[in-house]
Amino acid sequence: MATQADAQELAALRALSASIGQNPHLTQAAGGNTSLKAGDTLWIKASGTWLKDALSDDIMVPVAMAPLLTAVEQRDRAADQPQGFTIAAINPRGLRPSIETTVHALMPQRVVVHVHCVDTISLAVQADGEAEVATRLEGIEWAYVPYFRPGLPLARGIAEKLRPGVDVLVLGNHGLVIAAETVAEAELLLRRVRSLLARPARAAAAPDIAALTVLAGDSFYRLPADAEAHAVALDPQSRRMAEAGSLYPDHVIFLGQGSAVARPGEDATDIIARLGAAPAAILFPGLGVLMRGDASAGADAMQRCLADVTARIDTAARLHYLTAAENDELVNWDAEQYRQKLNAASR
Repeated sequence: MATQADAQELAALRALSASIGQNPHLTQAAGGNTSLKAGDTLWIKASGTWLKDALSDDIMVPVAMAPLLTAVEQRDRAADQPQGFTIAAINPRGLRPSIETTVHALMPQRVVVHVHCVDTISLAVQADGEAEVATRLEGIEWAYVPYFRPGLPLARGIAEKLRPGVDVLVLGNHGLVIAAETVAEAELLLRRVRSLLARPARAAAAPDIAALTVLAGDSFYRLPADAEAHAVALDPQSRRMAEAGSLYPDHVIFLGQGSAVARPGEDATDIIARLGAAPAAILFPGLGVLMRGDASAGADAMQRCLADVTARIDTAARLHYLTAAENDELVNWDAEQYRQKLNAASR
């Protein structure tokens, strides 16, 4: 770090990151990222790491900011491989920076916090999401950015929307970005925006654990890690939304495209036979959810996220789903394959 003040801010950022990472309504699994600009160096969360581990593990990576910004400005594909801009001398573990590094570098503020806030996502997947957010964030300098693949395409989309003073971004089908000059200011702004975007969740009945156990049978399916994950199968409106497609990138990365929903009379084995594959999760209408036995902690976190997001969406809203091409782009992207590999290996 360049100065003692920088070191203190990085320590504060680690503390905020850990706090964010422990709240499933703010970020899930390896999603979300935070950063601090210290001179010409951008310290950013490493790809595949979890924000909740920020105080117990060294998850921050140093990146040379100037050449990265030049690459973004020139639309150089190298900018989509931010590991090429890490400062090796102070990155002894060889960690790769977040796939969102270009977004953080592009924001002029010193501190940037990107979260997958379920309230924000529930608005950002609605066709009228921008208008709805506008009524809630009046008086705040914010911008709405339609969906782009995370990484360089998203950075370009943000560059087109940025204007002086903007310190809040709502990303279509993705999440929320908060920027400030200090960690303390970023935390306060995050709290304020989150409170303004808060939406109540529809209530759901209790899952039928006994029935789910029978439906799992001798298959390798199990109950989800979080009981809250069942709600998406218990609420008919949430289930309808989930069955129709993928709403945001991390769902595709950790759970696959869309959601598998059981038909009447089907058990886990029947569904595998019908689909020709074993989905990461199965929704049993009115009963609850089963997870594939080898599903990662990331998959469990994202199944909980799906329940939390869909329970907050306006039931009358028209939704914007990721297209088949956007799904494929995520699945076949090297940066996401690397993140999945880390997630599977470490948890």
